[in-house]
Amino acid sequence: MAQKRLLIVAHTPSLNTQRLLDAVVTGASSIDLSGVDVAAKRPFDADANDVMQAQAIILGTTENLGYMSGALKDFFDRIYYPCLEEKQGTPYALYIRAGHDGTGTRRGVESIVTGLRWKTVQEPLIMRGDWQEAFVEPCKELGMAMAAGLEAGII
Repeated sequence: MAQKRLLIVAHTPSLNTQRLLDAVVTGASSIDLSGVDVAAKRPFDADANDVMQAQAIILGTTENLGYMSGALKDFFDRIYYPCLEEKQGTPYALYIRAGHDGTGTRRGVESIVTGLRWKTVQEPLIMRGDWQEAFVEPCKELGMAMAAGLEAGII
């Protein structure tokens, strides 16, 4: 079976957002999936080549002034046109660490991925309000589900 790549692009400006990314990576790597390679990158370090090599993508962002992080927006600005035609239908999931409600952040990301014609595989995971330890486990489950779905050919 050909190796499939799960790309995780997440902005982690704090220890807590780093913990969320670590949980996603741990979940994606926690089950024995010999057919899935997990690659995690900061938005400023990821490029169109990374997206072209991925069969599925998890996006992680903070809510900044009611919008996605500037880092994730920069990522989209750089990959949009190089990936537009060849990556249509790419399955993706989104998680948002929101101090408020995350609505504007979700809307901004969904607008861009709609233009890219990526395929949503689950409702966005939005962690609202003050930090809670309970935010970590759903991120781990997200990573696990995406990796398992990718290997099984479900997504």
